[in-house]
Amino acid sequence: MIYKVIVDISNQEVDRVFDYSASFDVPVGSRVLVPFGRQTKEGFVISTAETSKHETKDIIKVLDDYPVILPEMLKLCEYLKAQNIRYIDSLRLFIPAKLRGGRVKILSKYLLSLAEGVNAEEAKTRLRKGSDAQAAILDELAAAPRFESEINAMYSASAVKSLLAKGLIKKELVEIERAPQAMAVKRKEITLTEEQQKAVDTVMNGGEGVYLIHGVTGSGKTEIYMTIIEKLLAEGKTAIMLVPEISLTPQMLGVFRLRFGDKVSVLHSGLSDGERYDEWRRLRLGESRVALGARSAVFAPVQNLGAIIIDEEHDTSYVSEGNPRYFTSDIATFRIKYNRAKLIMGSATPSLDSYQKAKTGEYKLITLRNRVNRCELPVMETIDMRKELRAGNVSIFSKELLSALDKTLAEGNQAMIFLNRRGFASFVRCRSCGYVAKCKDCEVSLTYHKDDNTLKCHYCGRQYKMIDKCVVCGFQHLKEGKVGTQKVVEEINRIFPHARVLRMDNDTTRTKDAYFKILSAFGEGKADILVGTQMIAKGHDFPNVTLVGILDADLALYFSDYRSNERTFQLITQVAGRAGRECKRGRVIMQTYNPKHYVFRYAERYDYEGFFEKESNVRETTKFPPFTRIVRLLVLSQKEDEALKATRKLYTELSALKTERFMKEIIRVQAMRAPIKRISGSHRFQVVIWEALPEKAEVMPEIYKIAESAISRDVTVFCEINPQQML
Repeated sequence: MIYKVIVDISNQEVDRVFDYSASFDVPVGSRVLVPFGRQTKEGFVISTAETSKHETKDIIKVLDDYPVILPEMLKLCEYLKAQNIRYIDSLRLFIPAKLRGGRVKILSKYLLSLAEGVNAEEAKTRLRKGSDAQAAILDELAAAPRFESEINAMYSASAVKSLLAKGLIKKELVEIERAPQAMAVKRKEITLTEEQQKAVDTVMNGGEGVYLIHGVTGSGKTEIYMTIIEKLLAEGKTAIMLVPEISLTPQMLGVFRLRFGDKVSVLHSGLSDGERYDEWRRLRLGESRVALGARSAVFAPVQNLGAIIIDEEHDTSYVSEGNPRYFTSDIATFRIKYNRAKLIMGSATPSLDSYQKAKTGEYKLITLRNRVNRCELPVMETIDMRKELRAGNVSIFSKELLSALDKTLAEGNQAMIFLNRRGFASFVRCRSCGYVAKCKDCEVSLTYHKDDNTLKCHYCGRQYKMIDKCVVCGFQHLKEGKVGTQKVVEEINRIFPHARVLRMDNDTTRTKDAYFKILSAFGEGKADILVGTQMIAKGHDFPNVTLVGILDADLALYFSDYRSNERTFQLITQVAGRAGRECKRGRVIMQTYNPKHYVFRYAERYDYEGFFEKESNVRETTKFPPFTRIVRLLVLSQKEDEALKATRKLYTELSALKTERFMKEIIRVQAMRAPIKRISGSHRFQVVIWEALPEKAEVMPEIYKIAESAISRDVTVFCEINPQQML
């Protein structure tokens, strides 16, 4: 038998199948050790054949007791390969990183217990005088088995050895599972509302396919998800539940463990290597049947899959911009088709792309218009910061927000202060009238580049001179759009010295379990105010939060991104939904320099449908998704001349493709340096293609072929469809 092996080397030159033989049976999907050149390497068996055209070497050994790659994942690997993702880069997604190379193993300890048929009291009578330690150990083990390490620490190893020699106690090696932490959650008796029950029935009776649940914040989407999972488990199926941020996982894990016990395993990058391996192994062996986690959990090794649920489906964290690049929704769609299962996506603010598909019938739309218990959505107020400035208030807080904070603290309630900051691209804004410069061709905000003092469009590459005063009102004090959470906390501490303040951003959540500790402390009432960025906006349920303050609400409007209006609306709606969760009257104060922008008008009314119609008209006019498709080919090389050469080749061939075959389908092709010119020594260029919709099926395969032809020893090309950013 010939075994087709992908060797564990991420290099374009060896991105192919190698033939090996073996004198023993090797199941497809196994991780194996093979000779490769003068070295020994790990690899994965992806298929078999009867014969080979090449002289073969023997597989040295199989490394695991079971195949680590499921047949479904091998099919997924082929799907990703068609998108220019190397075989090995795909296969690495499917297993814990530290499993490769044997860097993580099963954790086991020796457990001591009384030997079969031994009575502790009777056994103590047989001990010599003065054997107090041995007698105490017998008493301990009569109560319950204990780990040998604990008994040795309490008494002595020699006493344990003596009892073992006498046959009075026994020891056995047992596996210790490394379990991720979950937040403490109170059990609630919940009866589904009429809307919730209708949603569950629609999904369960509707067959396979994609369902979009559009429900206001607090409408009980999590309870719908859990009820669906419960029904699927009763049918003998499994489920994957995805949440957008690692920060949500401890809270969600607490809720899921309360409902499903040890049937749940959690997968995300914040786990220790040991925790991740143990959780993955439980899923692979069928010991747990529900995978819960962030983006990477979409690759969970569950079989007989009944549903994948993507909560807050609009969230940008579901897109992997590392290597390999992928959309979580694409992977989920592949898996549910393979399993004839259901994909359930939920959000209070669905992406325009998803809602458009629901409107046209590609997805099945389910709408939840009410909060559970009929609690009202919080009242949202817009504060014009230009007026605050003119009145002499140069603080980052409006007078109204400070007054509301004071009242909230006096009433013993909690507040969340959200800083609407994303990424590190900067723009220039007039603090007097709110004007921000935009590209004349693309209608997206221009990004300020300090190195050459210019304003640039990250989509078409057009460059403008930096302005020294506002072109609308002539105001000369223009402000770069950057604010920090640390500054916000300092101001709160100065104004409210007795308030207990927590901060949650990238800097405060770098260490393991930092999310868990911050959220637990706030949930337990150990802090009055939580200050944070996007990670506090999503899904958290804190019943004592009655006030949400949004600083610089318009900040995300001005990033060089055609989705900036959509993302601003989503963030505002999501963070506003944190207030008034348990029918306490909620209040949201939104500070902006551009209060008349349509994003804020629709957000104030929680009018998603109105915003969708308005923004769709803008996108259609400016030829942006979901009415076109943007494909970015990102070219990387340590050698600038090689990167430039590959970029020119791509531009020439793609322009010819447009002219010769797809004049109507390809709207335009543009090549330019990437806005961030160099990262980790790699020079970065990009070619951007605008493609009309509905697209012809032949266009993308041709683009993939051209992209692959530009890849070499020195050059890497990443293909991104509707990229999340153009940096």
